[in-house]
Amino acid sequence: MTNLLQQAFSEIQKLSPDKQDAIATRILADMKDDHVWTARFEATTDEQWDRLAEAARKEIAATEPISFDDVFPVDRSRQ
Repeated sequence: MTNLLQQAFSEIQKLSPDKQDAIATRILADMKDDHVWTARFEATTDEQWDRLAEAARKEIAATEPISFDDVFPVDRSRQ
């Protein structure tokens, strides 16, 4: 077990049992979700990736472009 994971578990042990169970439930659900997505990605064929890329290109071409600065505005107060 890594030091960081040991540190996290040490902090979790200080919490109430209900909070510990909530964290454990979330971790287990995230791990299950990760396994499902990994299996799906590994099973994806090159043809499927190509179709997905083509669909993305078509969608991008059919929509009005959005300025990068509109999506990620510059915070002038930090400069």
